[in-house]
Amino acid sequence: MASSAPVLLPRLTLVLGGARSGKSRYGEGLIEASLKSGDRAVYLATAEAGDAEMTARIAEHKQRRGRAWLTLEEPLDLAGALTRHVKPESPVLVDCLTLWLSNVMAAGRDAGAEIAGLVQALGRAAGPVVLVSNEVGQGIIPDNALARFFADNAGRMNQEVAAAADRVVLMSAGLPLTLKDEHA
Repeated sequence: MASSAPVLLPRLTLVLGGARSGKSRYGEGLIEASLKSGDRAVYLATAEAGDAEMTARIAEHKQRRGRAWLTLEEPLDLAGALTRHVKPESPVLVDCLTLWLSNVMAAGRDAGAEIAGLVQALGRAAGPVVLVSNEVGQGIIPDNALARFFADNAGRMNQEVAAAADRVVLMSAGLPLTLKDEHA
């Protein structure tokens, strides 16, 4: 729901957290607070419904968002989607970077090159972008090479996006902790 006095969003906000930490809902709230009456936001969804549980999660997210959201599914070409859809008058939420990275790796693409392309696209963004990403480096070290490779790439991706971001927020138990805010 758009507020009567919209909040100005930084150009780039990264919202990190663990599973079910409240990061998606927080990111949605940031965007909704920035909307003027009648404005629409773009939700770039990276998840693919590969099973019934993920289908239910996607449906829950869609139901939670109102009519102010235009949902676009983009599991692989995130840099291209950002280039096409980020505009000053319509903020974009990307949910989520780690699912996108998983899709990129499963498709056999070069994760490093894709992350570099994403960071370049974010640098050219013509309007505000809020990105949601899982913080995967706070658990135990995975016991297999593929999981370690994913965690390494996710950590590098989060570091690169955080370095480019104006604001970085860590979510824990539904509570935001601001790690970086160049607009404070």
